[in-house]
Formats: sequence, C-alpha cells, structure tokens
Amino acid sequence: MSIDKILVIDNESRMCQLLKTALESEGYQVEIALDGKQGMKIFAFDNFGLVITDLKMPGKDGLQVLEEVKSQSPDTDVILMTAYATAQTAVEAMKKGAYDYLIKPFDMEELKLKVRHIFEKKNLKRENIGLKQILKEKYSFENIIGSSGKMQEVFRLVEKVCTEDTTVLIRGESGTGKELIAIAIHQNSPRVNKPFVAVNCAAIPENLLESELFGYEKGAFTGADKRKLGRFELAGEGTIFLDEIGDFSPALQAKLLRVLQTRQIERLGGTESIPIKARVIAATHQNLEELLKQGSFREDLYYRINVFPIFLPPLRERTEDIPALVEHFLKKYGKPQTQITPEALKILIKYPWPGNVRELENVIERAIILSEGDKIRPEDLPPHLQQHKSTSQPIELLEKGLSLREMEKQLLWQALEKAAGNKSQAAKLLGITRRKLYSMMERLKLEF
Repeated sequence: MSIDKILVIDNESRMCQLLKTALESEGYQVEIALDGKQGMKIFAFDNFGLVITDLKMPGKDGLQVLEEVKSQSPDTDVILMTAYATAQTAVEAMKKGAYDYLIKPFDMEELKLKVRHIFEKKNLKRENIGLKQILKEKYSFENIIGSSGKMQEVFRLVEKVCTEDTTVLIRGESGTGKELIAIAIHQNSPRVNKPFVAVNCAAIPENLLESELFGYEKGAFTGADKRKLGRFELAGEGTIFLDEIGDFSPALQAKLLRVLQTRQIERLGGTESIPIKARVIAATHQNLEELLKQGSFREDLYYRINVFPIFLPPLRERTEDIPALVEHFLKKYGKPQTQITPEALKILIKYPWPGNVRELENVIERAIILSEGDKIRPEDLPPHLQQHKSTSQPIELLEKGLSLREMEKQLLWQALEKAAGNKSQAAKLLGITRRKLYSMMERLKLEF
C-alpha cells in the first residue's frame, strides 16, 4: 500500500479542490472524486493510505464508502466530513472503523495535523515491520552459522522450545553466542511481535540490579523522584533475557525465585503486586553445579530455571564451523573480494579460541584492517595466533634410519594437527583410545 496517497470524495467540487491544494502543499499525492461511486472506482485501481469523504452525498454516501474501503483495505484510514453532525452518526462512523469525524466548517490546519499523525503512524508501523523482518532473518536459527553436529543439536532444541512458554537456560562459555540463541528463540516464537528485553546482569552493579529488574516507586530511595518501571514490566508479554544469572547475589536469587514462582513482582518502595507475563530465558557461563556444591547458588532456583537447558559448545569443539564463520565475517567487515589464504585459515582452525566466536570475529575485523590488498595472510593475524603455524613434517625414512620414537611423535603431531587439537578426534584418526593418546603424549613428552 502506498502510504502517501490520499483520496478525497465530496460532491462539492470547490471542497475537493480546496483539500487537494492544501494536502498537496504538504507533499501528499491527492486524487479527487465527486461522488461515492466514482470514488470507489478510483480506489479500486490505486492504493491509498487515507480516504477523506463527505458523509451526505447522493447515491453512495460516506458510511457506505467507509464500509467498502475497510472491507477492501483494512489498513486504509478514513476521515468522514459532514455539515449535518449528529451524535448517532458519529458513533456509527467510529464503530465502522472511521479514524475521525470532522464537522464542517473545520480548521484546515487541524485536518493537516490529523493527516500528518496518520502517515507518521503508518511510517512507524512500516519501519517496525521492516525491522522485525530484518531481526527475524538475522537471528533466526537457520541463519546462525553452524553445520557441525553439536550446533545442529542446538538448532534442534531451539526449534522444539521456541513455540513453548517454558523457561530456557542457555549455557556456554563467554563469546559462544548465548544472546543470539535467546533472540532466535524469541524471533521464532508466538511472542515475536512483543518486546525482547535483554539484561546483562554482570554489567549492572549489584546495588542497582534489583531496581533495574523490578523498578521502583517515587521516593523509594534518595534520588527516586519519579516512578520507574523495571525490565520485567517493560518486557510485557514478550521475553526477558537474564544474561549471566550465575552472578546473582544470594538476596537477589531469593527475589528472582519468588518472581518465577508467583509470576508477580513488587517495585522497590511499593506494596502492590504486579503480574508478570513475560517469558524468561536465562544464560550463564558459570558451572552452576559447582556453585551449588559451594553453596553460592540456590538449589531451588537452579531447578526452577533449569527446565530446558541448551548447551552451546565452545568454538574449539566445532572447528569444522570455522571456515563458514570466517567467510561470514569477511563479508561483514571486508570488501566483496576479500579472501583468506589457506595458510592463514589453517592457523585459525588450529587455534583453541578461548574467547570463542566473539574472539574470532574480532580477529577477522582486525586482520581486514591490517591486510594489504584483498587477501588475509598469516602475518595479518595477531602474534599469539601466528605461534600456531604448522611445524609438522611428513615422515621420511633417511639413509641412517628413523627412530620409532620420532616416527610416533610425528604421527601423533600430524593427527592432532589434522583434528585441530581435538584429542578424541585425533585418537580416532590413529585408531587408538583417548586414554592411549594421552599416555603416548606423556611418554613422548609431546605438548599440543
């Protein structure tokens, strides 16, 4: 629907021309019709964001025009004009979906203001729809990169839980993309058109976190000069994402547990219980089981949030995804022709990535800036990555022979290099157990 086109219908030619001139001066495209029948013919062959029609006209009157317009194009707004106003017709017009009801003679500036509000609202709606579509495409789990078996299992779990209201706990090391998965769950859920509110609990000082989550009333503490809604209320019927929930203090854990149990909150300084309808998705990089043993995380809260856990693997355990991730970041930060050399890619595959995907993204962005031309080479990578250049040599039997110890060492090294440091995979390549691999590495004093 073209949102800048207006159709004016009035059996008075002078009124039509007056409105046309006034509205075109505001930048709108305006068509006119001198009766309802002609107006609906014009409406059928073009797209209009707004119809302004007189109520009393011979033949098809304004209410009939209103009904037909709304039946054919529900998003088109209709303003009715009349010199014969009654409360009954005004009520009837609004019931049938009229945007407004103006009594002639009216102030032209008032009409311009109403029209401006209509199209601002339409523009905002269109932008929101476009933004939501972009977000859905960006964060849909089909577009989160990972063809490895472990990531495919993550996608399977996301697909299962996204349409449910179950509390989800996303676990994984820092930089593995926990928030991306939370957004993907929200974007593929029935709550997609509701807010997604993310709270990085570790980034907010503990003394402020409670007021951020639950809000406060005016006068609750020094400086609270007005009521503030918390993140739970702002999430409405959408999703609230509590990142790094393992960092909650014991006192805050108790309050969160009560919220999850009762589905109600109380603002700081308030006594009113406010119902909460938002879905809760939590995430942590912490080992919650270890925190339970230490007594620093509540067991009842653990079982309340751990209803549907999703474990995100570290990048070092899904090295087969690195080439696709690198290609994605090259497109994001580089030029269309930017590439990476096989030697540089081998280094990236071999590196253990303690910062996971986030670290990989930062490395690629930096390398693009440092690279000469359109290729990223090993020398464009950070020094600590260049230490992981290949040092293994193919086994070659010299005239003086080769010790079995050296041959074993080279075989182990090549297997570990081929498996990008994954000990289980290296053991499979050699046809031995993981325990045997560790034993041989210890005996040969081999570090990888």
